[in-house]
Amino acid sequence: MIYLDYQSTTPLAPEARDAMLRWLDGPDGSAFGNPHSAHKMGRQAKASVELARERVAALLPPGGRVIFTGNACEALNLAMRGSGSGGSISISAIEHAAVYDTAKALGGAHILNVSKEGQCNTAQDVPDDCRLIAVMQVNNEIGTIQPTIDWHRKAKQNNALFLIDAVQAYGKMEITQADMIAISAHKFHGPKGIGALWVRDGVELDPQITGGLQEGDRSGTLSPALVAGMGAAAHLAKEQRQRDGEHILNLWNRARELFSEWELNGSEDARWQGNLNMRRDGLDVNRLMSECRNVMFSAGSACASGSGKTSHVLKAIGLTDAQAKSSIRIGFGRYTTMEQLEKGAAAINAAVKDQGL
Repeated sequence: MIYLDYQSTTPLAPEARDAMLRWLDGPDGSAFGNPHSAHKMGRQAKASVELARERVAALLPPGGRVIFTGNACEALNLAMRGSGSGGSISISAIEHAAVYDTAKALGGAHILNVSKEGQCNTAQDVPDDCRLIAVMQVNNEIGTIQPTIDWHRKAKQNNALFLIDAVQAYGKMEITQADMIAISAHKFHGPKGIGALWVRDGVELDPQITGGLQEGDRSGTLSPALVAGMGAAAHLAKEQRQRDGEHILNLWNRARELFSEWELNGSEDARWQGNLNMRRDGLDVNRLMSECRNVMFSAGSACASGSGKTSHVLKAIGLTDAQAKSSIRIGFGRYTTMEQLEKGAAAINAAVKDQGL
């Protein structure tokens, strides 16, 4: 199997796995305590949670708190639903469904246009009653990097809060200032089932899950194993960010050579280079995926729900339905080898040639 779908999920780092194992002990072990209990085992578990919180926070702006959640979708919902009511919410046209659908469900959603390069610039107005602006830092489908610094400034000018979906950016680049930032562990080699919301000091949230309020703004017993894994993955990402970036740049340059006959979707320059979204006119993507079963990549036209509808992201940058449906996404990262990339590309290009393209 050749895995080239890093935007979907990333392999679990061995260091994260090791950090988790201690907290998965059975009845004969001593590390299965509830981190919200006052006894010794509970305090030990809580200490592990707080170490992980510090490690996660180390890659986020200063002056805020980290709230652990079940995933980034929950974090984004807590931010959008818990930060107020009334007024409108402005979001970029290429936001993840977790933001896009939540904004629509809350009513008063205002869509911000993006260029054909896939960037959402501030040369457009937001409604006078705007209470929240949400612009992701790196797009999950086409990898474009958004001008979040400019949007944070514009939000302040409009007396609105600013939310960043940093799921695809965290651990890869500096996360820019905001009022709230959502992340997910399994996108940076941590475990699935754990995410976090960073909240700037002074921003108050209305809890969306009532109960024990173990996280202050969020109820539910934390899993020390998942939290420890997330913390270890964050710590490793911080230590290896430069090395990972150099490795991914080498893979990107080679991938652009291997797929030189494909058209790139989104900006060549303002993008995370571990994301290669591209198209070939007339390509039957379903047939391609069927013929390349041992190469894991994404159909560029499928939305997050898997409904098969044309991607709202690709349509937002001006692609026709036919162009969107002839697009694929290749994603690579820390554990991708050059040999895997080359073998995967060879298989994909051979299958494309079989279609007469």
